[in-house]
Formats: sequence, C-alpha cells, structure tokens
Amino acid sequence: MKRFTILLGAALLLGASSLVAQDGDRRHFLGSSAFVLANPLLADPPDFYQLNFGYRLTVRDVFSVEFITWKYTAPLGIPYGPDFGSADEEYPGYVREFGMGVAYQRFIWRGAYAAAHATPLVKRYVGEDGQRLQSGFQLFLALRAGYHVPLLGNRLFLEPSIAFTHWPISTNAPAAFAERDGRWPNYFLFEPGFHFGVKF
Repeated sequence: MKRFTILLGAALLLGASSLVAQDGDRRHFLGSSAFVLANPLLADPPDFYQLNFGYRLTVRDVFSVEFITWKYTAPLGIPYGPDFGSADEEYPGYVREFGMGVAYQRFIWRGAYAAAHATPLVKRYVGEDGQRLQSGFQLFLALRAGYHVPLLGNRLFLEPSIAFTHWPISTNAPAAFAERDGRWPNYFLFEPGFHFGVKF
C-alpha cells in the first residue's frame, strides 16, 4: 500500500508539473479522494486508496475510470447514530475490497454536478487471526451531488460532495460476517466525499 501511495503522489506531481507547459483546453484529469490522505493520520487506517482518470466529453459531461481498494471492519450499512463505529457491530476480522469502476458526471449549473458511479469489487474476508477465509463479489453503486471548485487557473480542483450508496449484490460472506450484515440495510445515506485532482 505504501508503494501505491508513492505512485499516486508521483503521478499527481508529474501531472501538476506538466501543466505549466500546457495551453488550451484541458480535457483530462487525474484525481483521488482526500480520504487517501487520512490513512497515515489514523490509528486504525482503512487503507483506502483511490485513483481516478477522467475525460471531459463536453462542457457538461465527464466520464472517468476509478481504481479503488479499502478495508472495513463492520457492515457498510450502519447509519449515523449510536451503532455507527460501535465495537459491538464489528466483524470477527475485516473485509478488503479491490475494484475498478466507471463514473458519469453531469454539470447542472455552474460548478454544481450530479454523478453516478458503478464499481464491481472483489472481496476478501479475513479472520481475526489475519488468515484469509474466502472471497466474494460486490457491486457498489453511488449517486453523488457536489460542487466543482477550480484552483490555480482551473488547473487543479476540489469537489466536496454527498452521496447515496447502495450495494445490491454482495456474495459469499462467511456466516459470522453475513449475520452482522443482515442487521443493517444494503445502502448508506449522506456519505461525504471530497475529491481532488489535476487537469491536463
């Protein structure tokens, strides 16, 4: 994972440095999520890593490909409230997911946008002893609303957002994991997002 962080940082720096010589319409971008930056700051990091490559089809339409991996120790559907983050809801181990998804973003008015994401993910279920138990599959969907904030002459950008996420397909969970998942819905409301990127 450290290697991925180094590659992500190098790619962003390379993209930013190449922009100095770029003129005209910047239709491509390379980006990620600010949650990646939280990994070294947390005592129990989610090992969340994301790399996005996008292309502006028109002034209003953007298509992107997203590479993503993360780890979580409790069901994703636990809503905000007393059970959110509770040790009582944790799995006897954790889930690690890897996937590549696609996203379509539509600018509605000025910087305001709506986006739809679809990411198929391979799931690895890992026990408390660190041993891999089995593998599964998940289809992770998100509808996102946010605002695009250009920086440095529109070469860099920030995109704070809020999302509704849903995973209609999730397979092959060990019994103890499935029991905890069964207590909660297969969606999450008001997930915060904070993407950033560089255009080239």
